[in-house]
Amino acid sequence: MKIKKLVDCSQTFFHNNPGYLPYELCEINFETKIASEGYQSERLNMNTHTSTHFDAPRHHFIDGMDAAEYPVENLVGEAVPMDFFDLPVHSGIGPELLDRYADEVRPGDIVLLCTGLGLKRDWGVDYVDNWTFLTPEGAQWMVDHGVKGVCIDGLSVGGPRPEDGGGPTHKIALSNNIWYGEEVYLPKELLTEKRWNFAFLPLKIEGASGAPGRAIAWIEE
Repeated sequence: MKIKKLVDCSQTFFHNNPGYLPYELCEINFETKIASEGYQSERLNMNTHTSTHFDAPRHHFIDGMDAAEYPVENLVGEAVPMDFFDLPVHSGIGPELLDRYADEVRPGDIVLLCTGLGLKRDWGVDYVDNWTFLTPEGAQWMVDHGVKGVCIDGLSVGGPRPEDGGGPTHKIALSNNIWYGEEVYLPKELLTEKRWNFAFLPLKIEGASGAPGRAIAWIEE
């Protein structure tokens, strides 16, 4: 395999990086330092749903697969980027918008919801309180089209307000073993191709409802 294009679709972890506000902030501190111990290491304290991460079915179902059990083959495949860069903040992505891509999405695909928020990652109100999201009806669209994963570049695939239906959005897909990737970095470069190879490899954490990971997209020659 020879790679023609490669895109890192992961956000950076750092001390107090932006995150979902009900969770404690990410803390990264020195465990040892070169000056004192002769080598450097760090201690990381954060929620498993921090920065670029995936939601396993356990996120909403006590008997659902956890991060360690989730099949790795479901996390790798072909991905279809969808252009929602021009939507206003706090827009719901439902069937009427997704239908534009109905002819491009195949069963077993991974869908990339490119809203542009990943380019604005900070503690501003748009990123932490007004992100664009997938509606419950949009989640059902994913089920009906047989996708195996959905990624978005905002804090959550579900909306920030109770009336946005974030709980149902999660449950509809996760109950069908469709995984969600959240805070995935989805730049405009992804829109230059209709299909990409894609992989999201989360940490294999037993009992966890989700896990941080590294996501990449690539085109082969």
